[in-house]
Amino acid sequence: MERSLYERLGGAVGITKIVDDLVEAHLSNPTIRARFLPYLDRPDVVAEVKRHTCDFLGTASGGPECYKGRTMPDAHRGMNITEEEFAAAVNDVLATLERNNIDEGSRAEILGMVSSLKVQIVDL
Repeated sequence: MERSLYERLGGAVGITKIVDDLVEAHLSNPTIRARFLPYLDRPDVVAEVKRHTCDFLGTASGGPECYKGRTMPDAHRGMNITEEEFAAAVNDVLATLERNNIDEGSRAEILGMVSSLKVQIVDL
């Protein structure tokens, strides 16, 4: 029997590591870094974003987590995220997954999920 995407991501522990690494990648990415810098002085906000991201990824990958955050449009409305910024974030996601030794098939599944969210995030 094939393992679920959640299991292939390493379950809650693996997803937490991926999300921690992803936040660091976003902070290092010159295209989107400025969007994340204001939160560095607000560790409570960073922790909340990480928690929501872990829950979202856990839920989307078949885990027991229950995402209770805002909808993608509500979370990103007014941010005016550009196509370039979205692409930079997607590249960070894929690179982070690869650095965490996530297999190519699982990376493709995550890419499909993230790509499907584009219309709910870009230019709102």
